[in-house]
Amino acid sequence: MYPNLSYFFHDLFGTEPDNFLSVINTFGFFLALAFLAAGYVLYLEFTRMEKAGILTFQTREIILGEKPRTTDIAWNGVLGFILGYKLVFLFQHFREVEGDVASIIFSGQGNWGAGILIGIVFAAYRYWDINRHALPKPEKKSIKIYPHDMVGDIAITAAISGIIGAKVFALFEGPNAFSNFIRDPLGQLFSGAGLAIYGGLIVAFAVVFWYVRRRGLPVIRVMDAAAPAMIMGYAVGRLGCQFAGDGDWGIANTAAKPGWFFLPDWAWAYDYPRNVLNEGIPIDGCIGHYCSHLTTPVFPTPLYEVVASLVIFGILWALRKRLTIIPGMIFFIYCILNGIERFFIEKIRVNETMHVMGMDASQAEIISTIVFLVGVTGAVVLWQHHRAKAA
Repeated sequence: MYPNLSYFFHDLFGTEPDNFLSVINTFGFFLALAFLAAGYVLYLEFTRMEKAGILTFQTREIILGEKPRTTDIAWNGVLGFILGYKLVFLFQHFREVEGDVASIIFSGQGNWGAGILIGIVFAAYRYWDINRHALPKPEKKSIKIYPHDMVGDIAITAAISGIIGAKVFALFEGPNAFSNFIRDPLGQLFSGAGLAIYGGLIVAFAVVFWYVRRRGLPVIRVMDAAAPAMIMGYAVGRLGCQFAGDGDWGIANTAAKPGWFFLPDWAWAYDYPRNVLNEGIPIDGCIGHYCSHLTTPVFPTPLYEVVASLVIFGILWALRKRLTIIPGMIFFIYCILNGIERFFIEKIRVNETMHVMGMDASQAEIISTIVFLVGVTGAVVLWQHHRAKAA
């Protein structure tokens, strides 16, 4: 496992673990890659739909050659201050923060001198950059904005809202999570641990839905374009869970590997050496802060979800052109397949359960069932509407 990037470089190049690269957690690194991967797939779909005439541009009026505004310069200075204040402090104290970078990011600790200096540099650069393009008389100009031009904004909106949603939903995954939140609300809310993937997807979907409507894009078409993007992002994110060993693994698996299982032994039962939680027993002769492995091997469920997600992506990618005539169908097929995948993977995952309607179920099982039913209902309604329209 690679709790942070220093362990990856240790395996690759033989460098010492727990060096300055340890401030970059593996899961966080893959989370960033997940949003980049999703954004790239969304860009490809938007571009395809634009060429097919399904999506088109919007005209927006901009003003060229404006003088620097105080608010613009001030916000750039604030951004520079925050980056300098936090990042310089992190690199100065990486030995102390390597296990929990989030605790420093959300604290009041930082380097004041670096913050002020970099803040001034950012503000000065912004002033210079705007001023060199200023005109004696600002001009109005109409420009075309295509959907693919908005991918960056959509990805950032999804990333911020998704992380907030994942964190909030994680606080209510079970009785223990909620009681921990009641005892220490700020500590639980701002800790680097605990993210509920479904919570992130739900909140990100709601916020992006609002953003897309506000921008005047056809929501149902954007949902179709986003479906393969979301499942690709999910696959990359789950790679982060697998490589970091973040506790998102399955139940104990002591059964012998069956003959039909063609993958390596570690894909059947794995003890997650050097897992980021340091859970289990010490590894003999191990060097570094993360030197534990599980006593009993478990199902590597993140790996299974990566494979399942890539299969779902392949299905959606193969169907997307054929189902263009039924707007929304690709999205609801995504809901069906994602709901099935997550519901059944929960059967071999370690999770807190809640007592609901006489049954014990995890939060993810409940949500995946709802997602599946929404997908089936939506697909049936769209199919019936399409048949009636064609008749």
